[in-house]
Amino acid sequence: MATSPCPSCRQPKGPGKYLCPGCWSGLPMTARRALSRRDARAMTRLRELHSHLTNGTPLAEIEVGP
Repeated sequence: MATSPCPSCRQPKGPGKYLCPGCWSGLPMTARRALSRRDARAMTRLRELHSHLTNGTPLAEIEVGP
């Protein structure tokens, strides 16, 4: 099974992961906690993350909704 690239740094990331381990650890704890929740808003938070990455927001400054 091939791994897809991290949307932040383009390094390989694990299947089912949003980011590679290095980039994931660069996110603020509040963002990691929100992105780890599996609920009705999970896809909205993932879209927020991707929007921040597309806009060039530094990892340490990314905020996603609750």
